[in-house]
Amino acid sequence: MKYLLLPAIIALSANVVLAQTAPAPDPVLAASAPAAPGPITTYGFVDAYYGYDFDHANGNDRLSFLYSHGRQNEFTVNQALIGVRYDDGKVRGAVGLHAGTYVSANYANEDQVLKHVYEAYAGFRPFAKAWLDMGIFSSHIGFESAISKDNWTLTRSVMAENSPYYESGARLTYEASPQLTLTGLVLNGWQNIRETNQSKALGTQIQWKPTAKILINSSTFYGNEQPTDLPVRRRFFHDFYITYAASERTSLALVFDVGKQRGESSEKYDTWHTASVFIKQKLADKFSATLRGEYYYAEHGVLIRSIMPQALAQDFRVAGGSLNLDYLPTNNVAFRVEGRYLNGMRGVFARNDNADNRSYGNVTTSIALSF
Repeated sequence: MKYLLLPAIIALSANVVLAQTAPAPDPVLAASAPAAPGPITTYGFVDAYYGYDFDHANGNDRLSFLYSHGRQNEFTVNQALIGVRYDDGKVRGAVGLHAGTYVSANYANEDQVLKHVYEAYAGFRPFAKAWLDMGIFSSHIGFESAISKDNWTLTRSVMAENSPYYESGARLTYEASPQLTLTGLVLNGWQNIRETNQSKALGTQIQWKPTAKILINSSTFYGNEQPTDLPVRRRFFHDFYITYAASERTSLALVFDVGKQRGESSEKYDTWHTASVFIKQKLADKFSATLRGEYYYAEHGVLIRSIMPQALAQDFRVAGGSLNLDYLPTNNVAFRVEGRYLNGMRGVFARNDNADNRSYGNVTTSIALSF
């Protein structure tokens, strides 16, 4: 027996000696070790800009159908945003508040108490790989978002400016696989926080990544957007886009929207369709450029007519392009300069000295900080 116990005694004694002679943990190194991320995160964003319109017609206001960076010959802030998010893997939520010229223009019809709410929602996992959220959140429609730093260009396409940036309702998101995400939504309506009638709108979104270089998105909307005291006019809409990373330096994006809405005085549906093409090129480590081409067509001015002069209540056509140059001195700062040109129907870019003017040009520069 003593021959069996002797090795165990020797091993135990060696461990005791090592434990007594081992150096104590360095308190400085222990304090500097990265902490595990918590469920609460904060975020912020500031987009300050200056724009100049050539042959401008309306003082410091830009075109009525352009909401982002909508002031010219003025140093101002497009969006200043701060918020907090919570996500412990089973429960999540967010509250974000914002202000700026984008908010003044795009939330003009919202309740005074709600117009400065960027997002405010709560959600949980009803089952594995799914989230159910309710509240105010970013739109499921479109390639371009309200946050300029997330977009390839500084200003937004006409198609993005005239489709929802935000929504209010409930959404169920399901990650079918790492490559495929499905979302269904029940909404108050087409970019409105408060309900404007007794009808609810429906939406869907499919995002598929067949490869690491390709993303395909399909988003739909269906609903009646007329106030309660007006006849029902159903709206159908589909947004499609595809992005492709052609190389480490070159990326491409193609966006196409088509919608239909019942006409004011007939059973016939008016149609609008619009498209944009983006080519983004990395020029150096901190420099990139993006070229954009776009067009927008609306039969009988459907949707866009409500913000245009009554004299233009006809088919609406606009096309143009832009060139964007970006400099990123750090990961969270972007300095951007963009030149843009649009050409359209007679009178859409009217000036005081030329009511039939068909063209419009501007230059916009921005410094954006995210934290």
